Amino acid sequence: MDEGSSLIRKGTAKEAAKEAAWETGIDHQERGWKMTLDELKQRRIQLGFSYQELSELSKVPLGTIQKVFGGITSRPRRETILKLEGVLGRREHQAPLSGAVFSREYQEPVSGTSFPAERRAPKAEVRDAAAAYQYEDRRRHVPNPETNTHEYDRQGEYTLEDYYALPEEQRVELINGVFYDMGTPASPHQIIGGDIYSQLLLFRNSRKGPCLPMMSPVDVQLDRNNRTMVQPDVIIVCDRSKITYKGIFGAPDFIVEILSPSTRKKDMTLKMSKYIDAGVREYWMIDPRTGQVVVYDFEHEQIPAIYTFKDKIPVGIWGGECKVDLSGTAELLDELFPAETVE
Repeated sequence: MDEGSSLIRKGTAKEAAKEAAWETGIDHQERGWKMTLDELKQRRIQLGFSYQELSELSKVPLGTIQKVFGGITSRPRRETILKLEGVLGRREHQAPLSGAVFSREYQEPVSGTSFPAERRAPKAEVRDAAAAYQYEDRRRHVPNPETNTHEYDRQGEYTLEDYYALPEEQRVELINGVFYDMGTPASPHQIIGGDIYSQLLLFRNSRKGPCLPMMSPVDVQLDRNNRTMVQPDVIIVCDRSKITYKGIFGAPDFIVEILSPSTRKKDMTLKMSKYIDAGVREYWMIDPRTGQVVVYDFEHEQIPAIYTFKDKIPVGIWGGECKVDLSGTAELLDELFPAETVE
């Protein structure tokens, strides 16, 4: 072997060693920071920082934050890591006991969170406590037959324990400790959602890959805490570790919400803000009343694009290779409901 070949081999081995060191975090101290990327991710969840809050505190652009913590960027720049560590590594940022983040089964906290062993309950005990709550506290969820909604007297204080204590037939979303009633979707709503899901699934099955489309009802524990649980109409999850037996633990990559009179304001304001902060990469809002689709590309911080049901709408997280065509759905809705306003 000549000297040139030997140097090439040594250089390749050195690069491989560096790559392995990055993946394991072995050389993070040599790079000038004290926390590995995985530790930063766990610390953010432990402290309960949203992406928006972390961006404001660290001065790292929101798009970069989403890429780093969403797993899109596996090797962030040194300057980015140092800024994030400057916020997440501060001693004054201590995780409160009530902020422990639970796994989807809720009998144990997620690795990296602080929760005393004596307060950890097996699943059976949690279910018993939930049943007792449903019996003792049922007065707090009084149905209103005129509006088909319920009155809640502890808004802002509810948790997942309260969510699971509700009767199965009572459809709600829990956002920041507040219950929001969900009415039964109308037929056009289900037709549109089903068509989108089927097209996404067909594309995924033709290309394989890790991303998996799913449709409502599916519980999404968006913030990985016990104060928010939403049910988007259609989602795509590319990180398989977020998929649990009972739902999704973390932010999906892609979300579709079909607007209705009862959810319109919530979907256009509150939930969109939550999706941005949680790290959703792409968000579609579909308005059956106007036949418009508003597409938000949060990942690249682009201004929203507006399409109609006659357009072929590209799915950004798949590089535009998949295009959703709702023209057939529009014709079907016109045929089924010719004299009605679709909502």
